[in-house]
Amino acid sequence: MSQSPSALLLIATGCNHCPAVLQSLAELIKEGKLSTLEVVNIVEDPERAQALNVRSVPWVKLGEYELVGMKSKAELEQWIEKSSNPEDMEAYFEELMTSGEISKVQQLVEDKPQLMQTLFDIMANDQSSLSARIGVGAIIEQFAGSELLISNIAALGKYVSDKNARIRNDACYYLGLSQHQSAEEFIKPLLTDEDKDVRETAEEALEEIKH
Repeated sequence: MSQSPSALLLIATGCNHCPAVLQSLAELIKEGKLSTLEVVNIVEDPERAQALNVRSVPWVKLGEYELVGMKSKAELEQWIEKSSNPEDMEAYFEELMTSGEISKVQQLVEDKPQLMQTLFDIMANDQSSLSARIGVGAIIEQFAGSELLISNIAALGKYVSDKNARIRNDACYYLGLSQHQSAEEFIKPLLTDEDKDVRETAEEALEEIKH
């Protein structure tokens, strides 16, 4: 049986949602779903918040996951279950991006380049929210012309033959952002794609590479 994860909760005096999150975490401790719980009032210990780059409370860290804002007990239980599988980051990235924490996702990808694939997974998932897919685009645009994006050209290239035109279009656009000639072999077949938007994106992507 895997050990229950520990939790760190940052709160602040006067925070409306902090007491409810604290109560839920305390109940999860009693139920054995958490091993330990550390609570820090950032009004009394602002250095801790600064060290963790926390700007809003309640803030909870469960394993690899950092959660901001009001979370119900049921939601916290779901994240506890996810924390036992840190490789599954797709739901976490979506949570961050829909909460306006796009810069946090970008930093995670910079720190762990293998997580770029998680962005592609969100791009290719029809169940992903529109805000999450927009967040993916905003992040990948920040990596335009970078070695990180260039190293993922082959991974992106797998999506240009997807049956979903939206996915082909997104992959083509990101390939163009690589600004690298090796992406052309994946983009050129899309010049004759059945979808007009994909064809236009392919033309623009090739122009981006030529520049």
